[in-house]
Amino acid sequence: MKTMTSLWHRIPRLMLNLGALLASGAALAVNDLPGGPAVRQLNLHPPVTRIAEQQAWLHWFMLIVCVVIFVGVFGVMFYSILKHRKSVGHKAANFHESVTVEIAWTVVPLVIVIAMGAMATRTVVAMKDTSNADLTIKATGYQWKWGYDYLKGEGEGIAFLSNLDLAHRQMSNSGKPAGDNYLLKVDNPLVVPVDRKIRIVTTANDVIHAWMVPSLGVKQDAIPGFVRDTWFRANQTGDFYGQCAELCGKEHAYMPIHVKVVSHADYAAWVDGKKKEMAALADDPAKVWQLAELVARGEKVYNANCAACHRPDGKGVGPIKPLDGSAIVLNDPKQQIDILLNGRLNGAMPAWKHLSDTEIAAVMTYTKNSWSNQTGKLVQPAEVVAARKP
Repeated sequence: MKTMTSLWHRIPRLMLNLGALLASGAALAVNDLPGGPAVRQLNLHPPVTRIAEQQAWLHWFMLIVCVVIFVGVFGVMFYSILKHRKSVGHKAANFHESVTVEIAWTVVPLVIVIAMGAMATRTVVAMKDTSNADLTIKATGYQWKWGYDYLKGEGEGIAFLSNLDLAHRQMSNSGKPAGDNYLLKVDNPLVVPVDRKIRIVTTANDVIHAWMVPSLGVKQDAIPGFVRDTWFRANQTGDFYGQCAELCGKEHAYMPIHVKVVSHADYAAWVDGKKKEMAALADDPAKVWQLAELVARGEKVYNANCAACHRPDGKGVGPIKPLDGSAIVLNDPKQQIDILLNGRLNGAMPAWKHLSDTEIAAVMTYTKNSWSNQTGKLVQPAEVVAARKP
């Protein structure tokens, strides 16, 4: 009992020390991230599209209206309670109803709601008008990354995956976060030109995700088997960050979005470079690879897609099974291909059909010849091609 009493008396001092620590900034070793979250942020992100500007205006307008109504209603209520209380001699009035009051408190709120709805309708309609887009990009949610396909406009045919930077996942695992863009850095940002209407078509491969970038004023669910769309037109260049905004599984926190808005000249240069990069990586699935080539290619695929869960050393973590010493990896290539193509445990192990046949063959070969798995075995892309056929 004496110990509990002592602890109780220490609580105010502990709270003061914690407050001093936060005030000094020692607990917040980060700065504002332009285009992303800010330290002690209370307001919406600074808008860089007209839609986002309208959303911010509506947010403050609705808030002010609600505050005025709150103050007016509760002001009258508390004034009446204090002014007409029994202790100062007032007696309760004896009446049944007032038609005037009934009409007033029905009509006035109705007018307010209609006015607020009318102001919001213009913005909502504009948000859904995806016609006449300069670029159309499909954003596909995967557990747990984004895939981008440029469907129409300059850059048509470009496709890539956007993953959380591996170093940031390792920082999260170690409990030592660092940097203003912690858990927001990706290996392949979505690149778009400034002052162009960008239509984003959203869907998902496994579970419901949501593509959200606050500064651009966009948030659209990505639902398996359905297609939704939204759009934005950025009025300035820069880097803008968002995240998956729908709880999509255990890696939900590691699914950031990075949109890089560049000038038209820089965008044209990026498109040219990206197409050359894709052409260089295009593989003939009938090609017969050597072991060393596949292992080197597979290491890159593994680090980009698998290391976050199975760890760089292949040991796994928690319920995630290790690949180092796995009987399936060592002895059963057909089952390993099936797992990679179709996933397991209702998406706990996601399907990787979106990887190319060569990438799947390469990552399988890497796992069979890394860590203690020195089998000397390799998987050719043709084996994956055969497994894909119904």
